[in-house]
Amino acid sequence: MPSSCREGRQDTLSAQPGKKCASRSNEMSETPWTIRLLETAEEMTAVEDLQRIVWPGSETDITPAHLLVTVAHNGGVVLGAFVEDELVGFVFGFPGLEMLPDGPQPKHCSHQLGVHPEWRNSGLGFALKRAQWQMVRKQGLTHITWTYDPLLSRNAYLNIAKLGAVCNTYLRSVYGAMRDGLNAGLPSDRFQVDWWVTSKRVERRLSRQSRRRLGLDHFLQADSQVLYRTERTPGGLLRPPERFAPLEGRIALVEIPSDFLSLKEADFALARDWRFFSREVFETAFEKGYLVTDFVFERSEEGGRSFYVLTHGESTLGDAE
Repeated sequence: MPSSCREGRQDTLSAQPGKKCASRSNEMSETPWTIRLLETAEEMTAVEDLQRIVWPGSETDITPAHLLVTVAHNGGVVLGAFVEDELVGFVFGFPGLEMLPDGPQPKHCSHQLGVHPEWRNSGLGFALKRAQWQMVRKQGLTHITWTYDPLLSRNAYLNIAKLGAVCNTYLRSVYGAMRDGLNAGLPSDRFQVDWWVTSKRVERRLSRQSRRRLGLDHFLQADSQVLYRTERTPGGLLRPPERFAPLEGRIALVEIPSDFLSLKEADFALARDWRFFSREVFETAFEKGYLVTDFVFERSEEGGRSFYVLTHGESTLGDAE
């Protein structure tokens, strides 16, 4: 699956600088990192430097140290993962309001999650989000939101399958024209996901006894609707169809490229086709009451196949299993 861990444009407790939060990550498994709160200007400068490694190519898209310090000192949560003395990952967010018909409701807006390229596929992104989950719960908030590119299979697998976030919000070109190496040239469409941090669904995904992953066969045997069939170009790249079937039934499967960034590098026009085709699919599904509730990655001879699982009839899954 592709390499990208960015939230947001791509997402405090009164702790002393350097105080451990969520304790060592190896409480759950033997891992080499330590995750703790960040508060000082020096620590935030290290976060700046890590952003340049994770998302090279656009200095103007870097979140500056002075803003990170302000977030940390005014109710936000900035967490860093260290291996010895080296910062290898971070996540930050801040309190916000969700405007609902019956009035504004508090939430935590998670803006960025970044992992050093040498530490991808290590479980560090999951560990950082779990630490964030613990801190936000301690603040008394029950809802975290963030955005990510719905065509990035790796991010989808982390956010939906592993963390238990759900989504029924599609944002078109929400960050305008982006200039970093991962996002340049395409509309910055994003999913905005909902993470109901006190729900049984999320608690079980984050526990040591996390549920068994459901494979593609499970959903196919449950008579899930496959919205469209994809084909491959002569070069082996996944190509979207011209149209998709009308949505019907309770569960629908939506396929995306398993490595969109590589596809984009090889065939930019095809990447644009995927952006606009998937935009139409997801906007149509969300308008009809479908909710993204799971994500499936299956290895194959072509490298892998990736599917979103959309369920009809659920509004939030805030209290679901």
